[in-house]
Amino acid sequence: MSDTNSKTPDILCIGSVLWDVIGRSETAMRQGSDMPGRISRLPGGVALNIGMALARFGLKPALLSAVGRDTEGDELIRACALRGLNTDYIYRSDDLPTDQYMAVEGANGLIAAIADAHSLEAAGDKILRPLSDGSLAAPYRGAVALDGNLTLDLLAHVAQSPLLAQADLRVAPASPGKALRLSPFVQSGRGTLYVNLEEAGLLCEAPFESSADAAAGLLARGAARAVVTDGGNPATVGQSDALITMTPPQVHVARVTGAGDTFMAAHIAAELRGRDPQSALSDALEAAALYVSGETKI
Repeated sequence: MSDTNSKTPDILCIGSVLWDVIGRSETAMRQGSDMPGRISRLPGGVALNIGMALARFGLKPALLSAVGRDTEGDELIRACALRGLNTDYIYRSDDLPTDQYMAVEGANGLIAAIADAHSLEAAGDKILRPLSDGSLAAPYRGAVALDGNLTLDLLAHVAQSPLLAQADLRVAPASPGKALRLSPFVQSGRGTLYVNLEEAGLLCEAPFESSADAAAGLLARGAARAVVTDGGNPATVGQSDALITMTPPQVHVARVTGAGDTFMAAHIAAELRGRDPQSALSDALEAAALYVSGETKI
């Protein structure tokens, strides 16, 4: 076992751990475009992206997810360990393949994407066994980054589970198509929600024109805390006593996939270091801008 895996984790990252297959073109694209570009395969998934970013910020994350006992899975586990992530608690399935995500990006942003997280969904609550079998101290009292690639039933279970009742939950929907899976955390007033403007609108069943309006709307609906982004427009941290809004740095967009995960990880890392709310938001926006510009290594 590596030294990385033997360390007590600073934070649990629960959700998708898979391979990202990303096609990128320097040209603006639309539906039906056929352009030259580059195709890469990298470790990805919301939980893993957050974990990798947290490791870059000096934390020791552990992953709770499902990865197949196939060639792709073995390779992915090795790649995670090389990036400073604790893989001891990952559920390895003999009959489920390793998940993957495929996206096409142009100079004008994300064109289309397909997330195949069926194995994670099929594994269900097996990925949470380390919280109940003594592998991890229970109830867990540390920070948890949770993504919406889990099923609605499992997310609802997490929102109410006594095993995580004292945890600092940080929750992201993974994509607008899965935004409604965060409803249990709004209804129970648990955790900090990390959403973009579209996802906030879906959760509140109302469109918003700004991140400040969206954060206020989520709080009014029952959320304990909300962090709302809007691309290059101002982002807002909303909590019971204040709304903090800040404009991100303007940069050339070199990549899109993983930017939200980097933002979330940077914000969590800043707060765990004791940064005040305004400084933590500033740190997160700066980190996301560096990532989008291509200056941050993956």
